[in-house]
Amino acid sequence: MSSKKYIPPYKVGEEAVNLIAEISAAVERFDIEISGVKGVRLRKTNRIKTIHGSTAIEGNTLTEDQVTAVLEGKKVVAPQREIDEVLCAAAAYEAIESIDPYKVKDLLKVHKLMMGGLVETAGAFRTEQVGVIDGAGNVIHMAPSAAQVPKLMKDLFKWLNESGAHPLVKSCVFHYEFEFIHPFQDGNGRTGRYWQTAILGKWRNAFYAAPIENIVWENQSGYYLAIRRSTLLGNSEPFIDFMLERILQAIRVKEEEFKNVGVNVGVNVGVKLSARERDLLELLRLDGTLTAARIAETYSISTRQAERLLTGLKKKGFLVRKGSDKGGHWEVMS
Repeated sequence: MSSKKYIPPYKVGEEAVNLIAEISAAVERFDIEISGVKGVRLRKTNRIKTIHGSTAIEGNTLTEDQVTAVLEGKKVVAPQREIDEVLCAAAAYEAIESIDPYKVKDLLKVHKLMMGGLVETAGAFRTEQVGVIDGAGNVIHMAPSAAQVPKLMKDLFKWLNESGAHPLVKSCVFHYEFEFIHPFQDGNGRTGRYWQTAILGKWRNAFYAAPIENIVWENQSGYYLAIRRSTLLGNSEPFIDFMLERILQAIRVKEEEFKNVGVNVGVNVGVKLSARERDLLELLRLDGTLTAARIAETYSISTRQAERLLTGLKKKGFLVRKGSDKGGHWEVMS
């Protein structure tokens, strides 16, 4: 006699149906818009925001500027664990477009990247009891026993592969069930959010440029409340509604950011550049090894002013630093 097919308890209400329609229309448009050079630039810019948001939700205190500095190989005065968390998250997100979110082995691979060096059990399911902790340190859910984890995750992935539900629904249900099971000793929150982005990215590439981590970070209390409400209700409907609202918000935010990213140097598409900024970009296109001191000398300004010019162009998405401060070079994004 065959065993009963596992189906996670969830309900797609009227609100969710309307949100799915809105998101589908918005993401299809956005997916087409970001297929060119601007889309590549937007992905690079948002990768830093994603890593910052993902680690900040878990209590990491590094600012976005400090995260940027860490990823550029600069020295940052901060707890080593927080620096390591950023580097691990960067390694995981570097792999997001190459992993298969429908395979358990890829989940274990990503967890090892995300938590390698941070916990001894990185890349392996837990063997101890754990609970879901909210942003204030309160236990809002005690996870199933460790002995149940392998089967629960096998069933969840089987459902993910076989379900005919809309990808938006599947990504939300998986995310909630993942947090309910809490399959790892540590790193469940950041891995669960990552996995939802990975599932959505396989559906529409736009989600690689519009990850949900920052939106969740800005709505942490609502995120944990949705988990609590779903647990009390016995199905993930409240979490689905919450996440779909956040996903739509993320797409709209990224669409607006996309409109403000210039196509190339000298062309103003929402991003205003001064004459000096445009001139500096042309100089760096010819010689990417120019230092702040040499730029200061060229324009008869202070080194600090030159550094501010470079920082401003980086934030606007026109410049990327490749390599170290001494041996690296500037790359103009156009």
